[in-house]
Amino acid sequence: MNENDIVIRTEQLTKRFGSFTAVDHLSFEVHRGEIFGFLGANGAGKTTAMRMLCGLSRPTSGKGLVAGFDIHKESEQVKRNIGYMSQKFSLYEDLKVWENIRLFAGIYGMREKEIEEKTDALLQRLEFSEERETLVKRLPLGWKQKLAFSVSIFHEPKIVFLDEPTGGVDPATRRQFWELIYQAADRGITVFVTTHYMDEAEYCNRVSIMVDGRIDALDTPRNLKQQFQTDNMDEVFQQLARKAVRKAD
Repeated sequence: MNENDIVIRTEQLTKRFGSFTAVDHLSFEVHRGEIFGFLGANGAGKTTAMRMLCGLSRPTSGKGLVAGFDIHKESEQVKRNIGYMSQKFSLYEDLKVWENIRLFAGIYGMREKEIEEKTDALLQRLEFSEERETLVKRLPLGWKQKLAFSVSIFHEPKIVFLDEPTGGVDPATRRQFWELIYQAADRGITVFVTTHYMDEAEYCNRVSIMVDGRIDALDTPRNLKQQFQTDNMDEVFQQLARKAVRKAD
């Protein structure tokens, strides 16, 4: 693996809140164009780790590089080179579809002409052209999620962080959402995703599973299933989660 293909690297990354260690010496790498599943039960520390990687929270100790930038010293550069979609719907409900796209593209520093050209192409690709003037609050949940993801990568970031992006979405829409993820990865965008759906873990190139602030397993879904002698990722997750001591972030 070429050194230039590493887009996330952490070394002993740690976050403490007083005497509580939320993230405990994480060391791992993620590669360009990889779909990387970041799993863990509630309380495992994955949300805290993701906030550090996005430049939203400073580590207590250890190192982290995201898109070539130091998460401790260059958090603003990190933010400009990533996309982010939270589990809570992140677009503005009272703005139209095209207004949301324009707003977020502007925040990411894109130029007006480029925004206009890419907006038309995006709406056609999503088959949303007839919804251009629709208020976002009137869209079905699955459409909102697909639009939010498309907006999060509109500026072609090196990495997109997805925090449980398919929560509450029906299985058919979840599958369509993952097709968008595959298309992004094919364009070289690294996808760093948390999910509670273990069937989605199967769609990732590699999966890490956190327990009590540490990564207890990291490998391809196939290798993890062989290691834990099971034929599904849900059982892998359950075997590891049973070891957890703490119960909430």
